[in-house]
Formats: sequence, structure tokens, C-alpha cells
Amino acid sequence: MSKPYSAALPMARIVLKILIVLNWLYGAAILALLVVMPNQQWIMSAFDLSPSPETERLVMGMRAIAVLGIVVVPLSYVVLKRLLAIVESVRAGDPFVATNASRLQAIAWALLALQLLSIVIGTIAKALSTPAHPLHLDAGFSINGWLAVLLTFLLARVFAEGALMREDLERTV
Repeated sequence: MSKPYSAALPMARIVLKILIVLNWLYGAAILALLVVMPNQQWIMSAFDLSPSPETERLVMGMRAIAVLGIVVVPLSYVVLKRLLAIVESVRAGDPFVATNASRLQAIAWALLALQLLSIVIGTIAKALSTPAHPLHLDAGFSINGWLAVLLTFLLARVFAEGALMREDLERTV
């Protein structure tokens, strides 16, 4: 009899591996932009900014956002790599183990850090944005992001309890 998730697991595994590679490419692209950005004039022309007293502040703020974007890469790697390990344990038929509870706990902490970074990035963008130079980023407070953090911490606890129950059951048999 076929398990209902049998097709989903190989797909999840492939998608997670692709996302891990894309995550590192994203980080490399941001790093390259930070290192290669020759000067303020180039940035102004690339973003179609007109010279103004605010331009220097805007360029420095965008650089700060790019640096925070680099910080996002290892946090995203933590999430993706641990999700991949959980998928592997499910494929092996052994998902309710203490290791997966720890992995989910690490994912929850990384998601929390990502949510905090999003708020910082959104705050920087809001502070930089002016009517003459609006800066629209999809960053800031996200109710869905915070719910994901809470649910992941909860799921980690559920996995930890499930692993304990499983160990108790194995000891009684």
C-alpha cells in the first residue's frame, strides 16, 4: 500500500536542495553588489536617483539593508538544511525522534531572528523613504511570520513529547 506522502517527500527533498543553492547564490549576489558597487554615482544611476542632500543617506541605508540581507543567508541555510534533515528522517520512517525536535527548535530560533531582521530592515526602509525617493520593501512586521515562529516552537515541543512517548513505549515492550 502506497503512503499518501510518498510523492511529496522526493519533491520536498529536491525543492529544499534547490533552495539551499539559490540561498547561497542570493548571498553571493548581494556580497558582489556590496563589493563591486563602484561609487555613489553608479548607485544613483542604477536606481534612477536624482542628486540631492538625501542621496548619501539613502545610499548608506541601502548598503545597510544589503548587509542585513547577507545576514539572512546563513539563517535561511539553518532553516533549509534542518528541514532537509527532517524530510530525510521522514523518508527513513523515523520522524518522531529527539533530533527532529532539536532541529525544529533551531528552525524556530532562526525564524525568530529572520522576523526581527525583517522589522529592522522595514524600519530602515521607512526611515529612508521620502516622497522624492520612495523606498518600498516587503519587510517589517508580519503576523504570518510571527505565527510561523510560534507554531514552529510549538511543533518542536510536540516532536519532543512524541519522541519521549515513543521511548517510553519502546521500554515497555
